[in-house]
Amino acid sequence: MSTANISSPQHSTAPAAPSTGPSVKTQRIVALILLLCQGGITVSGSIVRVTGSGLGCVTWPNCHPGSLVPIQGAAPMLHQAIEFGNRLLTFVVAAAAIASIVVVHKAQRRKELKVYAWAGLAGVFVQALIGALSVVLKLSWWSVAIHFLPSMVLVWIAAMLFSRINEPDDGTPTRLFPAAVRTLAVVATVALSIVLLTGTFVTGSGTHSGDAGVGMEGRLGVDTYGMAIIHAVCMYVYLALTLIVVFLLHRTGAPKVAKKAGWVLIACIVIQWAIGVTQFYLHIPRWTVPFHVGMSSVVTAFTAVLWAHGLRRVGNEDDTTASTAQRGDENVPAAHS
Repeated sequence: MSTANISSPQHSTAPAAPSTGPSVKTQRIVALILLLCQGGITVSGSIVRVTGSGLGCVTWPNCHPGSLVPIQGAAPMLHQAIEFGNRLLTFVVAAAAIASIVVVHKAQRRKELKVYAWAGLAGVFVQALIGALSVVLKLSWWSVAIHFLPSMVLVWIAAMLFSRINEPDDGTPTRLFPAAVRTLAVVATVALSIVLLTGTFVTGSGTHSGDAGVGMEGRLGVDTYGMAIIHAVCMYVYLALTLIVVFLLHRTGAPKVAKKAGWVLIACIVIQWAIGVTQFYLHIPRWTVPFHVGMSSVVTAFTAVLWAHGLRRVGNEDDTTASTAQRGDENVPAAHS
């Protein structure tokens, strides 16, 4: 592997504010709000689960047959309020997604950003349908699992939008990591996917079914303890791969912002590990689950940010970055649009 330095841009890569339409700062604020909403609704969903409120509303899109809103006496009012509140948050996420579409179109940004924005909105509708399916199937473990995993994809997309939106539309896509680092980053991302997948298996076999009336019916029939061990091993592999990636970023002279993102990601993984260990030894107390789910979104977001730093659009006036990137990876020239 080449260890030649890869210089960070000497000039700002932020696009100039458009003459008409929202400024880049406004676009980033909207993208950040969308990212927070995509991550936040995963936390509210976990609160629904651990409070046993999953069937606080027993139909969809109505809360109860013939009623869009909760009905006194149809179910415990707290459970109805929590589940109905989670459904209402879908509209908040949708509004944030629509706002991101509006700002990137009004600012006449490049196609890549528009694709991320539209994908975020499409994902909200897909998630609404999956959520309806999980209610119809009485919170079957696999329906809940496929409800969670797309949430992480949407967090990834929102993080990519936030990260990419500050790059100049007319810049040259330039690879800032050598091939070996990029390949290892791909492997680490796959490892993260496996961590998330095995996490749904732990949840699917655990005691938090999502509603007291469901109990353990329809749960994943595997040993929760053993699955937790497998989940932990996958997490250790992911952490080790991320550490190697960050080490190589320092060895190859990657941009400081990429190295900083890497260390923040490692810190988030360690926090997530600590929460997981606490859950394991305390037998998954309810209060720990929203923290664990929330940190899943944070880890996923920072993984996406680190990934995004491997290929950045650099202002055309900055030839230094492109040439040094090519020297750091002679066999793979800088990408062009």
